[in-house]
Formats: sequence, C-alpha cells, structure tokens
Amino acid sequence: MPILSQTDAQALLKQVLGYSTADECEASLNGRTTGNIRYARNSVSTAGAQDTISLAVEARFGKRSGTATCNEFDEATLKRCVQRAEEIARLAPESPEYVPLLGPQTYLKPPSAAPTVLSPTARAQAAADSINLCAAKSLTAAGFLDGGTSFVAKRNNKGLDAYQQSTNTDFSVTVRTADGRGSGYAIADVTDAAKLNAKALTQRAADKAAGSLNAKAIEPGKYTVILEPAALMAGDDLSLLGGLFYGLDARSADEGRSFLAKKGGGNRKGEKLFDEKVTIYSDPMNAEVPGNAFDGDGLPTQRMSWVEKGVVKNMLYSRYWAQKNNVPATPFPSGFVMSGGTQSTAELIKGTAKGILITRLWYIREVDPQTLLYTGLTRDGTFYIENGAIKFPIKNMRFNESPIIMLNNLEAIGRPQRLAGCLVPPLKIRDFTFTSLSDAV
Repeated sequence: MPILSQTDAQALLKQVLGYSTADECEASLNGRTTGNIRYARNSVSTAGAQDTISLAVEARFGKRSGTATCNEFDEATLKRCVQRAEEIARLAPESPEYVPLLGPQTYLKPPSAAPTVLSPTARAQAAADSINLCAAKSLTAAGFLDGGTSFVAKRNNKGLDAYQQSTNTDFSVTVRTADGRGSGYAIADVTDAAKLNAKALTQRAADKAAGSLNAKAIEPGKYTVILEPAALMAGDDLSLLGGLFYGLDARSADEGRSFLAKKGGGNRKGEKLFDEKVTIYSDPMNAEVPGNAFDGDGLPTQRMSWVEKGVVKNMLYSRYWAQKNNVPATPFPSGFVMSGGTQSTAELIKGTAKGILITRLWYIREVDPQTLLYTGLTRDGTFYIENGAIKFPIKNMRFNESPIIMLNNLEAIGRPQRLAGCLVPPLKIRDFTFTSLSDAV
C-alpha cells in the first residue's frame, strides 16, 4: 500500500474502531515507503525497497488491556484483529499503572516532510559517486544509503485524532586504505534528500583514511580532546550524548536508578550539573531537525527546555509517573538540540595547543548508570593536535568517561550539526580519560 493521506488513514481507523466493543479502544497505523543501497569493497552488494503499513489495536476493559496487530486490511482481517485484542484484554491482569486514553488534542504542524525523496537512480548515482571517488585514490569504500517517507496515524474512541507524515534520508560511509591500515568515516541524515551530498561526505572520510596511515602510539592518560558530532551521537548501541539526552527520565531518577537520582530520594531537577555553556532543548518546529508532533501516547509535543545554562530544567514524565506525582506529563521528543557556537571543527583545532581529534567512538558500554560512566574505543581517524594543527595520526585508545564530567570540563562548543535526528556541536573537552591502547584501525 502507498503512504496513506490523513483522510484515508483516519477513515480506516474509524472503521476499525467501529468493530470494537471495549470500554476503551485505540488504533494506530504506521507506514513506510523507503529505498536503500549498500556497497562494500567498492562494489554494490545489495539494493532494495520497502513498502509496508501495519495496524495496531489496543482494547481495554477497565484496567485490563490487550494489543493485536495486522498488515492486511480487508474487513475480515480488521474485525479479527480487533477481536483478538479484546480477547487478550479479557485474559490480561489489571495494570497497576493504568491511565485512561487521551481525549481530543491540538497539535503543532512541524515541517517534517520534504518534497525530495531519492529515486533508485539517484541512490545508485550517490553510491557510484562515492565508489568512484575512492577507487580513483586507491581507497576502498563501504557505505549505506537509506531514505523515504513514513507516516503515523492514531485514533481512539475518546476523540483523539492524530496524523503526521515525515521524510528522512541517512547515509554513512567508511573508507579504508588498500592495506587496511588507514580508516575514515562520515555520516549524515537529512529531512530533504536534496541536501545530502554523498560525494562530499565520502571525500571527508577518504581524507581521514589517507591521513590516518602510520599511526603512532601515545601514552594513555588525560588529554584535551575535540569530539566531532559523530563521536558524540553515532554509536553501535549507545552514544555519549544520546545516553544523556534520553536519560532525562524522572521515574528512573526518583527510584534511584540514574545519574539524576538525589541522595535520600527524589531527583535533581533544578540543580546545576553542567558547565553554564550547556543548553539542551527540543523543538518539533525546528527547521533543521523537525520533530514529531506527538509522542507514542498521542501527547502533543512542544518546545521544551531540558538543560539551561547547566541547570536541569525539566525531566521526562510518563503519563503514569506524572499522575502519581501530580505533575504534567512531558511528551517524549524525537530529537534534541544542544546549543552551540559558531566555530567549525577546523577552527576548534586552530585554537588548541595540544590535544586529540576524535572522529568516532564505538563499542560503547555503560559501566555505571548512576554516574553515566561509559567505556569504549576510538576508531576511523584519531589525530594528535599541536600548536593549532593536526601533527600526526595516533593509534586508537580505550576511554573511560562520563558525559556528566565531560560537560563540566567543557572548554569550547562549535557550530551544531544534524546527526541522528538531533543538532549536536563538536565539543572541546579537557581531561578526557584514556586507559589503554588498541591496535584496531
């Protein structure tokens, strides 16, 4: 099925709700039409497209609830999906964290859908540009390009009616030297595919790959570092700032399970935990990183300040935890913005007497959730800085560091860049802790 319009999606959801006999019933549609291309060793390995829509129905009888899903939309299947949700609800135990479904809501209209979506030909051309650039330099490229259009629609028997369509394109590329001893990396995501320049990103990765040959070992210890945005937000499972952004949860803090837990109980909302240069907010209307108009419960999103000049201003409250604490619920944002300055990464390097430039971190693991201590490794281009210039590549190292400490050792903030649906600036941090060397590139 193609991406459904608001009219068609709500008509289908209205039909589904008409089959329900439950006290409360909510139906949600999620759909995607996307395409991708993957290449490795300078050759395309796979290319494909996905066109899918799924329906989820939640039925409630009192405090008992059940959910069923389907991806076919004939009348018999729709009726059976609703029936199955109701059967499960009748068998389920009562939820101790029950909150009623939302009624009618008013939503913002973020600029989240763009007219340009890459065609198969355009995706193939982007891969060809990347591969040809590397082949001409005797380098090897491996990349992945994926993008398209998606929508979400919700409706319930309490009057809630929500719909949003969005577009997104993601690209990442790793470039290696022919002998495998040098490696570089670049990554980007955009709402409007017309703004994606795969060739320029590949050039950045290629320059790092060529420049990282003959890396020297330096002693582990505490160093001033410049962390590029990819080192802050791009990770295999975790990322340094992602763990902080999405760790602003009130319940885990109140229950003593997070870095925002207060000794003796409660949370640290209102306390200054970071350098005063740190300001973090979310805004679904931001033109560079437009967000979701509503969260998974259907709560309307709005601009929200989370950290202001180092002070924790707000925390994430689920509807249940908000009800329990008699405070307003805070909808979960789809992305965050960390305010920054005007300097580029190159300008941050020029202002550094001695330090290390980090392209990317990976294999990040949580050591202590209550201090947000992480460990992981640098990769794909790590360089020693001296007198405002890159002097030589260095071997990768393992780090042990917490973003809480990092954001208190903040020397400079660069110009924010979009990554992982967020706006993140490069950061210059003093006393970043490295504990051992790694031979990996």
